[in-house]
Amino acid sequence: MNTASPVISIKGVSKAFSGVRALDNVQIELFPGEVHALMGENGAGKSTLMKILAGVYQKDSGEILLDGKEVDIDSPHSAQKHGISIIHQELNLMNHLSAAQNIFIGREPRHLGMFVDENALNRNAAEIFERMHLKLDPRTPVGELTVAKQQMVEIAKALSFDSRVLIMDEPTAALNNAEVADLFTIIRKLKAHSVAMVYISHKMDELQQIADRVTVMRDGQYVATVPMATTSTDRIINMMVGRDIGDVANHTPDTSGHPVVLEVRNLNRGKAIRDVNFTLRKGEILGFAGLMGAGRTEVARAVFGADRVDSGEIHVHGELAQIRSPEDAVAHGIGYLSEDRKHFGLATGLDVETNIVMSSLKRYLKFGTVVDEKRTRIVAQDYVKQLKIKTSSVGKQVKLLSGGNQQKIVIAKWLLRDCDILFFDEPTRGIDIGAKSEIYKLLDALAEQGKAIVMISSELPEVIRMSHRILVMCEGRITGEIPGREATQENIMQLATQRDTETVA
Repeated sequence: MNTASPVISIKGVSKAFSGVRALDNVQIELFPGEVHALMGENGAGKSTLMKILAGVYQKDSGEILLDGKEVDIDSPHSAQKHGISIIHQELNLMNHLSAAQNIFIGREPRHLGMFVDENALNRNAAEIFERMHLKLDPRTPVGELTVAKQQMVEIAKALSFDSRVLIMDEPTAALNNAEVADLFTIIRKLKAHSVAMVYISHKMDELQQIADRVTVMRDGQYVATVPMATTSTDRIINMMVGRDIGDVANHTPDTSGHPVVLEVRNLNRGKAIRDVNFTLRKGEILGFAGLMGAGRTEVARAVFGADRVDSGEIHVHGELAQIRSPEDAVAHGIGYLSEDRKHFGLATGLDVETNIVMSSLKRYLKFGTVVDEKRTRIVAQDYVKQLKIKTSSVGKQVKLLSGGNQQKIVIAKWLLRDCDILFFDEPTRGIDIGAKSEIYKLLDALAEQGKAIVMISSELPEVIRMSHRILVMCEGRITGEIPGREATQENIMQLATQRDTETVA
């Protein structure tokens, strides 16, 4: 039991957007030196509540107390003045500026109050990186960094404010295991310095390592706050979704006798893809596992024609396919659901109907130029019903939907194209436990219908649960194949770290 006084108390906070209530009488307390997990399905109101605390949104009612005194947080600048910083799930960096410039933008040290002191700027950034155990030149342009390193720059930026309250919204979504471990080291140091932290994540294993308490929200309302150490995963999930979710073990059907629909031979692309060979059968879910940078996404993009290859052959239904562009891939019945659905899978500013039919629009033209809106509406409504997409109408903007429903819209788009071969790249990244369960059931159903699926995932329990076979990659090579029923996290990781001795030497 924490005997200290809360640094932040949120009481009875409500918020509505265009008449739709996003938060309803929500409460939470944050104590110095605690990691407070905030959990709930997508759309539960977690990010909205934290954006109110960070000054991005203003509450409609309720109160926020800082050290027991009510405060008005009317802007991000106001939040920072009160010692509150947020690391958003979506990166907010300027690619043309250096890491140091991004961290201290608007707060640069200056000579004579006029000229930016670049040496001091880089030195200050280097000190933060050292505290983070991060090997990064502060002069490096952010646009040249990996997504993982960009995420660490965001964290460094938040730390530069010496905040008393730090909000982390899915901070490890793009980090590998080593980087997550470094982040947790930083979090523990911040705890020792009495920083209160809110940690939003769907990854239960992470929360069990780092969180002290967990507050659960559902449908914009407060459900409960419980100690992390003594609360079972099942109880937390039940509080989140209001129902039991059975995580069915992989039945690993035998697809060895099914016809091969895709065969990749001797695929090469620089160091990213090195002599990759594999087959995919009808009705099979083939898992691709490996650490970040192993080459899994690169293989998917190469097969889909998004990236040119140096050499290799792709055979579809037994015939050599010339795939030089995504259009060629689609013509051969191949669909690719990118890990970055917002940039490469969706037009988030457009409505659900347009997103579902956009890649098949030629089918719905009258007189060759006019869209038959009656037909597009009917087909969109059919897929919304079929995939259980939660939306008030097919005319609703996609950006207003949760991550799980956005992912289903991308799936609907490729199903409408009637693709036989589907690449799912990180299909459940950034979506909640309930939505994950629905995606799993959908992938199983697609496989049962005869669709051939390649699933790339960084979550090993997910790969093991879903895959009929698993291919493991390391440094651009396939280092092994494991039947689904024999897969364990240990034997996958052994292959995922099996580096090429010639490369290491």
